[in-house]
Amino acid sequence: MAGKFELYTDKSGEYRFRLKAGNGEVIALGSEGYSSKSSALNGIDSVKRNAADAEVVEVD
Repeated sequence: MAGKFELYTDKSGEYRFRLKAGNGEVIALGSEGYSSKSSALNGIDSVKRNAADAEVVEVD
């Protein structure tokens, strides 16, 4: 089963998203709350576009 993005509203009414693996485990969380659904969807699109080529950097 493929992974999926879940779009939801938090307790304060802001839109957020998380990425779940095919087994249902959360593997990534949107880092901010969005005031509109369209902004959250743009955030998901940005992750989709940028993640494949993202550099892995170790931070101390």
